Amino acid sequence: MNAAPMLIEGRLHDLGDGLRVRRLLPQLQARRVGPFVFFDHIGPALFAPGTGMDVRPHPHIGLATVTWLFEGAIRHRDSLGSCADIHPGELNWMTAGRGIVHSERTPPQPRRDGQTLHGVQIWVALPQADAEIAPAFHHHERAMLPRISRPGVEAVLIAGDAWGVRAPVPVFAPMFLLEVQLAAGAELVLPPHHHERGVFVVDGAVSWGNLGVAAGRMAVQAGAPAPPLRARAASRLMLFGGAPLDGERHLWWNFVASTGERIEQAKADWLTQRFPKVPGDEDEFIPLPA
Repeated sequence: MNAAPMLIEGRLHDLGDGLRVRRLLPQLQARRVGPFVFFDHIGPALFAPGTGMDVRPHPHIGLATVTWLFEGAIRHRDSLGSCADIHPGELNWMTAGRGIVHSERTPPQPRRDGQTLHGVQIWVALPQADAEIAPAFHHHERAMLPRISRPGVEAVLIAGDAWGVRAPVPVFAPMFLLEVQLAAGAELVLPPHHHERGVFVVDGAVSWGNLGVAAGRMAVQAGAPAPPLRARAASRLMLFGGAPLDGERHLWWNFVASTGERIEQAKADWLTQRFPKVPGDEDEFIPLPA
């Protein structure tokens, strides 16, 4: 990764049922940013009354998942027995560790009435020493997350630490994840003590040094202090990054691991249904891809 910010375009994926995502990480130019190994921008997707999203139960290992919404609602269920509806400004952080299964579906009321769904889903790779810890789930309401206000800047610290403030969710390595709103013309310096940094523009447009970053695009940077961000228009951003990962990671389907052998074990465990079931959502599952 370069000391100068580098643009990431991403690729569009159609998941069916009117749901399209733009996958920004991993890419050939940037396989990861700090511990962040996967970044999807969801929607905005309009679901008509009587329709919704139905991501059937599926497994994860070796990572923590983050769901962060700007519009809409998703019901999370997992094999620990957790059940939580995610709304804008609330944090869902699921630590997979040695293995967890979860589903993501539209809750009953938005399914009945219709809704617009817009947000991001992110994977954070766990350090090798923590890759096989017990799975866990944390849901934090809007009021529990720290707010940072400066002239022209309003930020929510979702996870990790930034500018001397720390978020409540347990993390396993130095990192930061923020939603930031900038007024037109406002400038912001990214947290300087994190070695690798990423900027995703949800709405608006920014300049990062000499690089222009439009809505729906990402830029990444590492090393020497990053140049400041300047909002070309009123903008909403996701800022993220952290320390470099402690070694390579293999990503296959929903699995993240330091070795190919661990990926093969997880594939075999899902194929033979040795992962636990999701209480309240036991009847369906996503088969192992061919």
